[in-house]
Amino acid sequence: MVNPGGSSQPPPVGTGSLSWKRCAGCGGKIADRFLLYTMDSYWHSRCLKCSCCQAQLGEIGTSCYTKSGMILCRNDYIRLFGNSGACSACGQSIPASELVMRAQGNVYHLKCFTCSTCRNRLVPGDRFHYINGSLFCEHDRPTALINGHLSSLQTNPLLPDQKVC
Repeated sequence: MVNPGGSSQPPPVGTGSLSWKRCAGCGGKIADRFLLYTMDSYWHSRCLKCSCCQAQLGEIGTSCYTKSGMILCRNDYIRLFGNSGACSACGQSIPASELVMRAQGNVYHLKCFTCSTCRNRLVPGDRFHYINGSLFCEHDRPTALINGHLSSLQTNPLLPDQKVC
């Protein structure tokens, strides 16, 4: 397993009874033919699981993602933190404990989830329109939307979304 962004390589595994590795997940000795290494620790294949979906990471790929002490599969990392782990509006990192807003797979800081026209912050309960990557409040929605000419628009009630599995 590789931790994207991590540069540490596993220490060599020797032979003999003194070379047993302990699993970071269960604490037991690893006597399996295969063992995994990530976050500077060794793991049984069965013990390295996604913190959200509990998928055994060794069975679903060769990489895992870590943030704020969580070990995640690719799908859950993207679901929780977006493709980059950064706010789609400002590009800054979003801490794992922070509440976020989402629209069409994009993740935003609460302060950055604003109308593209008036810059007013959109809050839970507000209705918004997501058009070509831009957010619009109900008041500033494009005129074509009011007249019903835009058929491929996303209109959503706004709900907060916390990064919790």
